[in-house]
Amino acid sequence: MKIFNQKKWLVLPVAFLMLGSCTKLNENLNSELTSSQISSGAADPTTLLKGVYTSLRNPFEAPWGVWSLQEVASDEVIIPTRGGDWDDGGDWRAFHLHKWNSFHSRIYSTLKDLTGTTFAATDLLRYNPTPQQAAEARFVRALATFSIIDLFGQAPYREPGENLTQPAKVRSAAEATDFVISELNAIIPTLQSATAAGAKPYIATKEAAKVLLMKCYLNKGTFANRTTPAFDAADMTKVIALADEIIATGKYSLATNYFDNFAPNNENISTENIFTGHNIGGGEGSGLNAFFYAPSHYNMNPGGWNGFSTLSDFYAKFTSTDIRRGTSYAGMTNVGGVKIGFNVGQQFSQNGVALKDRRGNPLAFTPEVNIIEKDVNHLEVAGIRVYKYAIDYAQIGNPNNDWVYFRYADVLLMKAEALMRTSNAAAALTIVNNVRTVRGAAALTSLTPDVMIDELGREFYWESHRRTDLIRFGKWLSAWQEKPASEAKNLLYPIPDNQINENLKQNPGY
Repeated sequence: MKIFNQKKWLVLPVAFLMLGSCTKLNENLNSELTSSQISSGAADPTTLLKGVYTSLRNPFEAPWGVWSLQEVASDEVIIPTRGGDWDDGGDWRAFHLHKWNSFHSRIYSTLKDLTGTTFAATDLLRYNPTPQQAAEARFVRALATFSIIDLFGQAPYREPGENLTQPAKVRSAAEATDFVISELNAIIPTLQSATAAGAKPYIATKEAAKVLLMKCYLNKGTFANRTTPAFDAADMTKVIALADEIIATGKYSLATNYFDNFAPNNENISTENIFTGHNIGGGEGSGLNAFFYAPSHYNMNPGGWNGFSTLSDFYAKFTSTDIRRGTSYAGMTNVGGVKIGFNVGQQFSQNGVALKDRRGNPLAFTPEVNIIEKDVNHLEVAGIRVYKYAIDYAQIGNPNNDWVYFRYADVLLMKAEALMRTSNAAAALTIVNNVRTVRGAAALTSLTPDVMIDELGREFYWESHRRTDLIRFGKWLSAWQEKPASEAKNLLYPIPDNQINENLKQNPGY
Protein backbone atom coordinates (compact mmCIF):
# COMPACT_ATOMS: atom_id res chain seq x y z
CA MET A 1 0.00 0.00 0.00
CA LYS A 2 1.48 3.31 -1.05
CA ILE A 3 0.64 6.75 0.23
CA PHE A 4 -1.10 7.79 -2.98
CA ASN A 5 -3.61 4.97 -2.50
CA GLN A 6 -4.49 6.27 0.93
CA LYS A 7 -4.72 9.95 0.23
CA LYS A 8 -7.92 9.57 -1.74
CA TRP A 9 -9.62 8.73 1.55
CA LEU A 10 -8.42 11.98 3.10
CA VAL A 11 -10.18 14.07 0.48
CA LEU A 12 -13.43 15.57 1.68
CA PRO A 13 -16.54 14.10 0.07
CA VAL A 14 -17.56 16.17 -2.93
CA ALA A 15 -21.11 16.55 -1.67
CA PHE A 16 -19.85 18.12 1.50
CA LEU A 17 -17.51 20.50 -0.25
CA MET A 18 -20.56 22.05 -1.86
CA LEU A 19 -22.28 22.81 1.45
CA GLY A 20 -21.88 26.47 2.29
CA SER A 21 -20.11 27.15 5.53
CA CYS A 22 -18.60 23.69 5.53
CA THR A 23 -16.35 24.33 2.55
CA LYS A 24 -13.34 25.05 4.75
CA LEU A 25 -13.05 22.03 6.96
CA ASN A 26 -9.29 22.35 6.82
CA GLU A 27 -9.61 25.55 8.80
CA ASN A 28 -6.22 26.28 10.32
CA LEU A 29 -6.23 27.46 13.89
CA ASN A 30 -4.30 30.48 12.60
CA SER A 31 -6.82 30.91 9.78
CA GLU A 32 -6.95 34.17 7.86
CA LEU A 33 -10.32 33.32 6.35
CA THR A 34 -13.28 35.59 6.92
CA SER A 35 -16.71 34.44 7.98
CA SER A 36 -18.15 35.44 4.62
CA GLN A 37 -15.56 33.33 2.79
CA ILE A 38 -16.42 30.30 4.88
CA SER A 39 -20.16 30.79 4.54
CA SER A 40 -19.92 31.25 0.77
CA GLY A 41 -23.33 32.86 0.82
CA ALA A 42 -25.16 29.70 1.87
CA ALA A 43 -27.21 30.23 5.02
CA ASP A 44 -29.83 27.48 4.92
CA PRO A 45 -29.54 25.65 8.26
CA THR A 46 -31.01 22.44 6.82
CA THR A 47 -28.28 22.27 4.20
CA LEU A 48 -25.63 23.30 6.68
CA LEU A 49 -26.73 20.66 9.18
CA LYS A 50 -26.31 17.98 6.56
CA GLY A 51 -22.80 19.29 6.09
CA VAL A 52 -22.15 19.14 9.81
CA TYR A 53 -23.05 15.45 9.90
CA THR A 54 -21.03 14.79 6.76
CA SER A 55 -18.00 16.48 8.32
CA LEU A 56 -17.71 13.52 10.69
CA ARG A 57 -16.71 11.24 7.84
CA ASN A 58 -13.17 12.44 7.36
CA PRO A 59 -11.91 12.24 10.94
CA PHE A 60 -13.96 9.20 12.02
CA GLU A 61 -15.33 7.02 9.23
CA ALA A 62 -12.16 5.86 7.47
CA PRO A 63 -8.98 4.26 8.81
CA TRP A 64 -6.72 7.28 8.35
CA GLY A 65 -7.86 9.58 11.17
CA VAL A 66 -9.16 8.93 14.69
CA TRP A 67 -9.21 5.19 13.99
CA SER A 68 -5.46 5.14 13.32
CA LEU A 69 -4.66 7.13 16.45
CA GLN A 70 -6.91 4.88 18.55
CA GLU A 71 -6.22 1.48 17.04
CA VAL A 72 -2.94 1.29 15.09
CA ALA A 73 -1.13 2.60 18.18
CA SER A 74 -2.77 -0.10 20.32
CA ASP A 75 -2.39 -3.84 20.93
CA GLU A 76 -5.24 -4.57 18.50
CA VAL A 77 -3.74 -3.50 15.17
CA ILE A 78 -0.41 -3.74 13.41
CA ILE A 79 0.39 -2.56 9.90
CA PRO A 80 3.73 -4.22 9.21
CA THR A 81 6.15 -2.89 6.64
CA ARG A 82 6.16 -5.66 4.04
CA GLY A 83 9.40 -5.26 2.12
CA GLY A 84 8.96 -1.87 0.48
CA ASP A 85 5.20 -1.90 0.87
CA TRP A 86 3.36 -0.13 3.66
CA ASP A 87 6.48 1.80 4.59
CA ASP A 88 4.87 5.21 4.02
CA GLY A 89 7.72 7.09 5.61
CA GLY A 90 7.50 5.01 8.78
CA ASP A 91 4.13 6.52 9.77
CA TRP A 92 2.51 3.18 10.62
CA ARG A 93 5.53 1.88 12.55
CA ALA A 94 5.65 5.15 14.49
CA PHE A 95 2.07 4.63 15.65
CA HIS A 96 2.58 1.09 16.85
CA LEU A 97 5.93 1.82 18.52
CA HIS A 98 4.70 5.08 20.08
CA LYS A 99 7.49 6.92 18.25
CA TRP A 100 5.39 9.62 16.59
CA ASN A 101 6.41 13.28 16.43
CA SER A 102 4.78 16.67 16.02
CA PHE A 103 4.95 16.59 12.23
CA HIS A 104 3.29 13.18 11.74
CA SER A 105 0.92 13.67 8.80
CA ARG A 106 -1.97 11.64 10.23
CA ILE A 107 -1.86 13.38 13.58
CA TYR A 108 -2.00 16.70 11.75
CA SER A 109 -4.90 15.68 9.49
CA THR A 110 -6.89 14.25 12.41
CA LEU A 111 -6.71 17.45 14.47
CA LYS A 112 -7.42 19.51 11.37
CA ASP A 113 -10.52 17.50 10.52
CA LEU A 114 -11.84 17.38 14.08
CA THR A 115 -11.50 21.15 14.48
CA GLY A 116 -13.16 21.47 11.08
CA THR A 117 -16.19 19.62 12.44
CA THR A 118 -16.37 21.80 15.55
CA PHE A 119 -16.13 24.90 13.39
CA ALA A 120 -18.83 23.75 10.94
CA ALA A 121 -21.21 22.96 13.82
CA THR A 122 -20.53 26.29 15.51
CA ASP A 123 -20.90 28.26 12.30
CA LEU A 124 -24.36 26.78 11.69
CA LEU A 125 -25.59 28.41 14.89
CA ARG A 126 -25.34 31.84 13.20
CA TYR A 127 -28.13 31.07 10.75
CA ASN A 128 -31.27 30.84 12.89
CA PRO A 129 -31.58 27.05 13.06
CA THR A 130 -34.61 25.52 14.73
CA PRO A 131 -34.03 24.38 18.33
CA GLN A 132 -33.82 20.80 17.07
CA GLN A 133 -31.26 21.67 14.38
CA ALA A 134 -29.17 23.65 16.86
CA ALA A 135 -29.26 20.76 19.34
CA GLU A 136 -28.11 18.29 16.68
CA ALA A 137 -25.24 20.56 15.62
CA ARG A 138 -24.19 21.00 19.24
CA PHE A 139 -24.22 17.22 19.69
CA VAL A 140 -21.87 16.75 16.73
CA ARG A 141 -19.64 19.51 18.08
CA ALA A 142 -19.60 17.79 21.48
CA LEU A 143 -18.67 14.46 19.87
CA ALA A 144 -15.74 15.99 17.97
CA THR A 145 -14.65 17.99 21.01
CA PHE A 146 -14.65 14.85 23.16
CA SER A 147 -12.23 13.23 20.70
CA ILE A 148 -10.00 16.31 20.65
CA ILE A 149 -9.80 16.25 24.46
CA ASP A 150 -9.13 12.53 24.43
CA LEU A 151 -6.37 12.65 21.83
CA PHE A 152 -4.75 16.04 22.43
CA GLY A 153 -5.67 17.10 25.98
CA GLN A 154 -6.74 20.62 25.01
CA ALA A 155 -9.50 21.84 22.73
CA PRO A 156 -9.43 24.85 20.38
CA TYR A 157 -12.79 26.54 19.92
CA ARG A 158 -14.47 29.55 18.36
CA GLU A 159 -17.71 31.38 19.01
CA PRO A 160 -20.27 31.79 16.19
CA GLY A 161 -19.20 34.57 13.83
CA GLU A 162 -15.85 35.06 15.51
CA ASN A 163 -13.10 36.96 13.67
CA LEU A 164 -11.05 34.22 12.05
CA THR A 165 -7.95 36.34 11.68
CA GLN A 166 -7.25 35.70 15.36
CA PRO A 167 -6.06 32.37 16.78
CA ALA A 168 -8.78 30.19 18.24
CA LYS A 169 -9.19 30.19 22.00
CA VAL A 170 -8.28 26.99 23.82
CA ARG A 171 -9.91 25.10 26.69
CA SER A 172 -7.91 22.83 28.96
CA ALA A 173 -8.96 19.17 29.21
CA ALA A 174 -10.94 19.86 32.39
CA GLU A 175 -12.57 22.99 30.97
CA ALA A 176 -13.44 21.28 27.70
CA THR A 177 -14.85 18.22 29.48
CA ASP A 178 -17.06 20.47 31.61
CA PHE A 179 -18.14 22.31 28.44
CA VAL A 180 -19.14 19.07 26.69
CA ILE A 181 -21.05 17.89 29.76
CA SER A 182 -22.92 21.20 30.04
CA GLU A 183 -23.71 21.16 26.31
CA LEU A 184 -25.10 17.64 26.41
CA ASN A 185 -27.22 18.34 29.47
CA ALA A 186 -28.55 21.47 27.76
CA ILE A 187 -29.56 19.78 24.49
CA ILE A 188 -30.95 16.45 25.74
CA PRO A 189 -34.43 17.92 26.46
CA THR A 190 -34.61 19.26 22.88
CA LEU A 191 -33.32 16.26 20.97
CA GLN A 192 -35.88 13.71 19.81
CA SER A 193 -35.94 10.30 21.44
CA ALA A 194 -34.89 7.20 19.55
CA THR A 195 -38.34 5.83 20.38
CA ALA A 196 -40.08 8.61 18.42
CA ALA A 197 -41.75 7.79 15.13
CA GLY A 198 -39.33 8.18 12.24
CA ALA A 199 -36.22 8.44 14.43
CA LYS A 200 -33.04 7.28 12.68
CA PRO A 201 -29.78 6.13 14.29
CA TYR A 202 -27.78 8.54 12.11
CA ILE A 203 -29.66 11.55 13.52
CA ALA A 204 -28.69 12.70 17.02
CA THR A 205 -31.13 11.58 19.70
CA LYS A 206 -31.47 11.92 23.45
CA GLU A 207 -30.05 8.44 23.79
CA ALA A 208 -26.98 9.20 21.66
CA ALA A 209 -26.31 12.30 23.77
CA LYS A 210 -26.67 10.24 26.95
CA VAL A 211 -24.10 7.71 25.69
CA LEU A 212 -21.64 10.53 25.04
CA LEU A 213 -22.43 11.97 28.46
CA MET A 214 -21.68 8.56 30.00
CA LYS A 215 -18.31 8.57 28.25
CA CYS A 216 -17.57 12.02 29.63
CA TYR A 217 -18.29 10.99 33.22
CA LEU A 218 -16.43 7.68 32.85
CA ASN A 219 -13.31 9.38 31.45
CA LYS A 220 -13.48 12.67 33.35
CA GLY A 221 -10.90 11.68 35.93
CA THR A 222 -8.64 10.23 33.27
CA PHE A 223 -8.70 13.40 31.20
CA ALA A 224 -7.78 15.35 34.35
CA ASN A 225 -4.83 13.06 35.18
CA ARG A 226 -3.88 10.43 32.63
CA THR A 227 -0.91 9.20 34.65
CA THR A 228 -3.07 8.36 37.67
CA PRO A 229 -6.73 8.26 36.62
CA ALA A 230 -9.32 8.81 39.36
CA PHE A 231 -12.93 7.69 39.35
CA ASP A 232 -15.18 9.90 41.45
CA ALA A 233 -18.08 7.96 42.94
CA ALA A 234 -20.54 10.70 41.94
CA ASP A 235 -19.39 10.48 38.32
CA MET A 236 -19.74 6.70 38.32
CA THR A 237 -23.24 7.04 39.79
CA LYS A 238 -24.16 9.32 36.88
CA VAL A 239 -22.84 6.74 34.39
CA ILE A 240 -25.07 4.09 36.00
CA ALA A 241 -28.13 6.37 36.08
CA LEU A 242 -27.76 7.36 32.43
CA ALA A 243 -27.36 3.72 31.43
CA ASP A 244 -30.55 2.87 33.29
CA GLU A 245 -32.41 5.64 31.44
CA ILE A 246 -31.32 4.23 28.08
CA ILE A 247 -32.14 0.67 29.13
CA ALA A 248 -35.57 1.78 30.32
CA THR A 249 -36.56 2.99 26.85
CA GLY A 250 -36.83 -0.64 25.74
CA LYS A 251 -35.52 0.45 22.35
CA TYR A 252 -32.33 -1.58 22.32
CA SER A 253 -31.20 -5.16 22.85
CA LEU A 254 -28.04 -7.12 22.17
CA ALA A 255 -28.01 -8.37 18.59
CA THR A 256 -28.60 -12.08 18.13
CA ASN A 257 -25.79 -12.01 15.56
CA TYR A 258 -23.03 -9.67 16.70
CA PHE A 259 -21.99 -8.85 13.13
CA ASP A 260 -25.48 -7.65 12.15
CA ASN A 261 -24.43 -4.40 13.81
CA PHE A 262 -21.89 -3.90 11.02
CA ALA A 263 -23.76 -5.37 8.04
CA PRO A 264 -24.60 -3.53 4.79
CA ASN A 265 -28.20 -3.20 6.02
CA ASN A 266 -27.32 -2.52 9.65
CA GLU A 267 -29.60 0.52 9.62
CA ASN A 268 -32.53 -1.90 9.49
CA ILE A 269 -31.38 -5.10 11.23
CA SER A 270 -29.21 -3.93 14.13
CA THR A 271 -30.98 -3.86 17.48
CA GLU A 272 -27.94 -2.25 19.13
CA ASN A 273 -26.83 0.75 17.12
CA ILE A 274 -27.59 4.02 18.91
CA PHE A 275 -25.67 6.51 16.78
CA THR A 276 -24.25 5.86 13.32
CA GLY A 277 -22.85 7.63 10.30
CA HIS A 278 -25.18 7.20 7.34
CA ASN A 279 -23.89 5.63 4.14
CA ILE A 280 -26.11 5.25 1.10
CA GLY A 281 -25.12 2.16 -0.86
CA GLY A 282 -23.96 2.97 -4.37
CA GLY A 283 -24.29 6.69 -3.72
CA GLU A 284 -23.18 8.92 -0.89
CA GLY A 285 -20.72 7.44 1.55
CA SER A 286 -17.58 7.63 3.63
CA GLY A 287 -14.27 5.82 3.40
CA LEU A 288 -15.58 2.75 5.22
CA ASN A 289 -14.79 0.47 2.29
CA ALA A 290 -11.08 0.98 3.02
CA PHE A 291 -11.71 -1.52 5.82
CA PHE A 292 -12.56 -4.08 3.12
CA TYR A 293 -9.42 -3.46 1.06
CA ALA A 294 -6.79 -2.75 3.72
CA PRO A 295 -6.62 -6.28 5.23
CA SER A 296 -7.32 -8.21 2.01
CA HIS A 297 -4.59 -9.96 0.08
CA TYR A 298 -4.20 -9.08 -3.58
CA ASN A 299 -5.64 -12.47 -4.64
CA MET A 300 -8.69 -12.36 -2.38
CA ASN A 301 -12.15 -11.08 -3.24
CA PRO A 302 -11.97 -8.14 -3.07
CA GLY A 303 -8.39 -7.82 -4.23
CA GLY A 304 -6.90 -5.64 -1.55
CA TRP A 305 -3.87 -3.81 -0.22
CA ASN A 306 -2.47 -6.58 2.02
CA GLY A 307 -1.85 -4.41 5.03
CA PHE A 308 -3.92 -4.24 8.22
CA SER A 309 -3.54 -7.13 10.65
CA THR A 310 -4.01 -7.96 14.29
CA LEU A 311 -1.61 -9.48 16.78
CA SER A 312 -1.62 -13.08 17.95
CA ASP A 313 -1.66 -12.03 21.62
CA PHE A 314 -4.86 -10.10 21.08
CA TYR A 315 -6.44 -12.91 19.03
CA ALA A 316 -5.66 -15.30 21.89
CA LYS A 317 -8.00 -13.36 24.20
CA PHE A 318 -10.97 -14.97 22.40
CA THR A 319 -12.28 -18.47 23.03
CA SER A 320 -13.26 -20.68 20.12
CA THR A 321 -17.01 -20.37 20.84
CA ASP A 322 -17.00 -16.57 20.97
CA ILE A 323 -18.80 -15.35 17.84
CA ARG A 324 -16.87 -12.09 18.06
CA ARG A 325 -13.74 -14.00 17.00
CA GLY A 326 -15.24 -14.60 13.58
CA THR A 327 -17.58 -16.74 11.56
CA SER A 328 -19.08 -17.20 8.13
CA TYR A 329 -21.55 -14.49 7.23
CA ALA A 330 -24.30 -14.65 4.61
CA GLY A 331 -23.75 -12.26 1.73
CA MET A 332 -20.03 -12.15 2.45
CA THR A 333 -18.48 -15.59 2.90
CA ASN A 334 -20.71 -17.24 0.29
CA VAL A 335 -19.97 -14.44 -2.19
CA GLY A 336 -16.25 -13.75 -1.66
CA GLY A 337 -15.03 -16.54 0.59
CA VAL A 338 -14.04 -14.14 3.37
CA LYS A 339 -15.13 -14.75 6.94
CA ILE A 340 -16.27 -11.84 9.08
CA GLY A 341 -14.11 -11.16 12.13
CA PHE A 342 -10.64 -12.72 12.28
CA ASN A 343 -9.20 -14.61 9.31
CA VAL A 344 -6.25 -16.89 10.08
CA GLY A 345 -4.80 -19.89 8.26
CA GLN A 346 -5.55 -21.04 4.74
CA GLN A 347 -7.88 -18.75 2.80
CA PHE A 348 -10.46 -19.97 0.31
CA SER A 349 -12.64 -18.66 -2.46
CA GLN A 350 -16.42 -18.72 -2.14
CA ASN A 351 -16.29 -22.06 -3.99
CA GLY A 352 -13.92 -23.64 -1.49
CA VAL A 353 -10.83 -23.34 -3.67
CA ALA A 354 -7.63 -22.85 -1.67
CA LEU A 355 -6.09 -19.51 -2.58
CA LYS A 356 -2.40 -18.86 -3.24
CA ASP A 357 -0.22 -15.82 -2.79
CA ARG A 358 1.55 -14.16 -5.70
CA ARG A 359 4.53 -16.51 -5.40
CA GLY A 360 2.29 -19.54 -5.75
CA ASN A 361 2.48 -20.50 -2.08
CA PRO A 362 -0.66 -21.26 -0.02
CA LEU A 363 -2.38 -18.07 1.08
CA ALA A 364 -2.38 -18.98 4.77
CA PHE A 365 -2.33 -16.04 7.18
CA THR A 366 0.00 -16.62 10.11
CA PRO A 367 -0.43 -15.43 13.70
CA GLU A 368 3.28 -14.54 13.61
CA VAL A 369 3.91 -11.00 12.44
CA ASN A 370 6.83 -8.58 12.70
CA ILE A 371 6.61 -4.83 12.49
CA ILE A 372 9.15 -5.07 9.65
CA GLU A 373 8.74 -8.18 7.52
CA LYS A 374 11.81 -9.16 5.50
CA ASP A 375 11.28 -12.83 4.61
CA VAL A 376 9.96 -12.85 1.04
CA ASN A 377 7.96 -16.00 1.77
CA HIS A 378 6.25 -14.31 4.71
CA LEU A 379 5.59 -10.83 3.35
CA GLU A 380 2.14 -11.56 1.98
CA VAL A 381 0.80 -13.85 4.69
CA ALA A 382 2.08 -12.37 7.96
CA GLY A 383 -0.66 -11.32 10.34
CA ILE A 384 -4.24 -12.32 11.10
CA ARG A 385 -6.66 -10.25 9.03
CA VAL A 386 -9.76 -8.59 10.49
CA TYR A 387 -13.07 -7.61 8.90
CA LYS A 388 -15.36 -5.90 11.41
CA TYR A 389 -17.80 -4.69 8.76
CA ALA A 390 -19.41 -7.20 6.42
CA ILE A 391 -18.20 -6.60 2.87
CA ASP A 392 -20.94 -5.12 0.71
CA TYR A 393 -20.08 -6.85 -2.56
CA ALA A 394 -23.13 -5.41 -4.32
CA GLN A 395 -21.82 -1.83 -4.03
CA ILE A 396 -18.31 -2.08 -2.74
CA GLY A 397 -17.26 1.35 -3.98
CA ASN A 398 -19.84 3.05 -1.76
CA PRO A 399 -21.11 0.39 0.62
CA ASN A 400 -24.39 0.58 2.48
CA ASN A 401 -22.94 -0.24 5.93
CA ASP A 402 -23.56 2.64 8.31
CA TRP A 403 -20.55 3.57 10.45
CA VAL A 404 -21.09 2.63 14.10
CA TYR A 405 -20.28 5.24 16.76
CA PHE A 406 -22.33 4.05 19.74
CA ARG A 407 -23.89 0.66 20.48
CA TYR A 408 -26.08 -0.69 23.26
CA ALA A 409 -23.27 -3.00 24.37
CA ASP A 410 -21.28 0.14 25.15
CA VAL A 411 -24.06 1.31 27.48
CA LEU A 412 -24.09 -2.03 29.29
CA LEU A 413 -20.33 -2.34 29.67
CA MET A 414 -19.87 1.27 30.74
CA LYS A 415 -22.46 0.60 33.43
CA ALA A 416 -20.60 -2.56 34.41
CA GLU A 417 -17.31 -0.70 34.64
CA ALA A 418 -18.87 2.05 36.75
CA LEU A 419 -20.33 -0.58 39.09
CA MET A 420 -16.95 -2.29 39.34
CA ARG A 421 -15.30 1.04 40.19
CA THR A 422 -17.84 1.64 42.98
CA SER A 423 -17.15 -1.71 44.65
CA ASN A 424 -20.13 -3.55 43.18
CA ALA A 425 -18.23 -6.16 41.21
CA ALA A 426 -21.00 -8.74 41.60
CA ALA A 427 -23.56 -6.62 39.75
CA ALA A 428 -20.92 -5.69 37.17
CA LEU A 429 -20.08 -9.37 36.60
CA THR A 430 -23.73 -10.16 35.94
CA ILE A 431 -23.88 -7.55 33.17
CA VAL A 432 -20.61 -8.69 31.59
CA ASN A 433 -21.73 -12.32 31.63
CA ASN A 434 -25.07 -11.40 30.06
CA VAL A 435 -23.14 -9.86 27.16
CA ARG A 436 -20.80 -12.83 26.93
CA THR A 437 -23.69 -15.30 26.87
CA VAL A 438 -25.22 -13.59 23.86
CA ARG A 439 -21.80 -13.60 22.18
CA GLY A 440 -21.37 -17.35 22.73
CA ALA A 441 -18.60 -16.98 25.32
CA ALA A 442 -18.52 -18.84 28.63
CA ALA A 443 -19.40 -16.95 31.80
CA LEU A 444 -16.59 -15.42 33.83
CA THR A 445 -16.22 -16.36 37.48
CA SER A 446 -14.86 -13.02 38.66
CA LEU A 447 -14.33 -9.49 37.42
CA THR A 448 -11.15 -7.50 37.96
CA PRO A 449 -9.82 -4.47 36.04
CA ASP A 450 -7.56 -6.79 34.02
CA VAL A 451 -10.51 -8.99 33.10
CA MET A 452 -12.66 -5.96 32.28
CA ILE A 453 -10.16 -4.37 29.91
CA ASP A 454 -9.86 -7.67 28.04
CA GLU A 455 -13.64 -7.88 27.72
CA LEU A 456 -13.79 -4.33 26.36
CA GLY A 457 -11.21 -5.37 23.79
CA ARG A 458 -13.23 -8.39 22.75
CA GLU A 459 -16.46 -6.45 22.41
CA PHE A 460 -15.19 -3.28 20.74
CA TYR A 461 -12.12 -4.30 18.75
CA TRP A 462 -11.41 -2.10 15.74
CA GLU A 463 -14.15 0.38 16.80
CA SER A 464 -11.85 3.28 17.82
CA HIS A 465 -12.17 2.44 21.54
CA ARG A 466 -8.89 0.82 22.43
CA ARG A 467 -6.51 3.70 23.20
CA THR A 468 -9.07 5.46 25.40
CA ASP A 469 -9.78 2.25 27.30
CA LEU A 470 -6.12 1.30 27.76
CA ILE A 471 -5.28 4.74 29.17
CA ARG A 472 -8.23 4.61 31.56
CA PHE A 473 -7.04 1.21 32.81
CA GLY A 474 -3.40 2.29 33.12
CA LYS A 475 -2.19 -0.03 30.34
CA TRP A 476 -1.33 2.36 27.50
CA LEU A 477 2.37 2.76 28.28
CA SER A 478 2.97 -0.97 28.83
CA ALA A 479 5.00 -3.12 26.48
CA TRP A 480 3.04 -5.43 24.21
CA GLN A 481 3.66 -7.53 21.13
CA GLU A 482 6.04 -5.71 18.78
CA LYS A 483 6.05 -2.63 21.07
CA PRO A 484 8.33 -1.75 23.99
CA ALA A 485 7.15 0.24 27.00
CA SER A 486 6.60 3.87 26.06
CA GLU A 487 7.07 7.27 27.65
CA ALA A 488 4.53 9.24 29.68
CA LYS A 489 4.39 11.92 26.99
CA ASN A 490 2.63 9.37 24.76
CA LEU A 491 -0.50 9.64 26.89
CA LEU A 492 -1.27 12.58 24.59
CA TYR A 493 -0.55 13.15 20.95
CA PRO A 494 1.54 16.20 20.06
CA ILE A 495 0.02 19.38 18.71
CA PRO A 496 1.15 19.54 15.07
CA ASP A 497 3.92 22.10 14.62
CA ASN A 498 1.95 24.20 12.16
CA GLN A 499 -1.02 24.48 14.53
CA ILE A 500 0.87 25.85 17.52
CA ASN A 501 0.18 29.50 18.34
CA GLU A 502 -0.05 31.87 21.29
CA ASN A 503 -3.09 29.99 22.63
CA LEU A 504 -2.47 26.40 21.57
CA LYS A 505 0.74 25.21 23.20
CA GLN A 506 2.72 22.06 22.57
CA ASN A 507 1.97 19.14 24.85
CA PRO A 508 4.65 18.20 27.41
CA GLY A 509 7.59 16.14 26.20
CA TYR A 510 7.39 17.04 22.51
